[in-house]
Amino acid sequence: MRKFNALLTTAIMMLFLYHMIYGGLILSGMVPGGSPIFRVTAYLMLFLIVVHIVIGIKLTIDTLIAEKKSKVSYRKYNRLFWVRRISGFSIMLFMALHVFIFTGTNSEGQYILREFGWLPLLSQLLMVLSLLIHLASNITPLRIALGISDKKNIRTDVLWVISILLILSAIAFIIYFFRWRAV
Repeated sequence: MRKFNALLTTAIMMLFLYHMIYGGLILSGMVPGGSPIFRVTAYLMLFLIVVHIVIGIKLTIDTLIAEKKSKVSYRKYNRLFWVRRISGFSIMLFMALHVFIFTGTNSEGQYILREFGWLPLLSQLLMVLSLLIHLASNITPLRIALGISDKKNIRTDVLWVISILLILSAIAFIIYFFRWRAV
C-alpha cells in the first residue's frame, strides 16, 4: 500500500504543479480562466487526494494500533510523523476552503466567483504554508518509497523548486486579492 501511495503522491504532485502554475497565471490575470482542461485536472487531482487521504488515515490508524499493542509510545521521537499528519490535516481544511472560494456559482449560464477578501487571502496563504511543510517533510519518505537514491541531492533540488513555486503561488494569491480590491 505504501508503494501505491508513493505512486499516487507522484501523480498528485504532477497535477498539483500544473494546477499551481496555471492557476497562478489565472489569478495574476496573465491568462484567462475557465479552461475545461484546468477544471478536469483539478477534479482528477481532488479525487486522487481523497484516495491519498484515505490511505493516510489507514496508515495512521495502523500506527496507533501498533503503539497501543506494544504499550510503548514514541511520540517524542516521532515528531516528524505527527508533523506530516497535522500538516496533511490542515491541508484538508484549507483545500476545502480553496474549493469553496474558487468554485463559482452558476447564475444564468455565467460563472461567478465569490469575493476574495482578507479571510480568503489568509486561508490561501496558510494553505501554501501547510503545503510547504507537508511536502518538505515527505520528500525523503517519497524518494525512498520510489527507490530513488539521493546521490545528487535530489531532495534539496525538489524542495528548492517546490518552495519557489509555492512562493510564486502565494504572490499570485496576493495579486488576485489586490485585483479584487481594484474592482
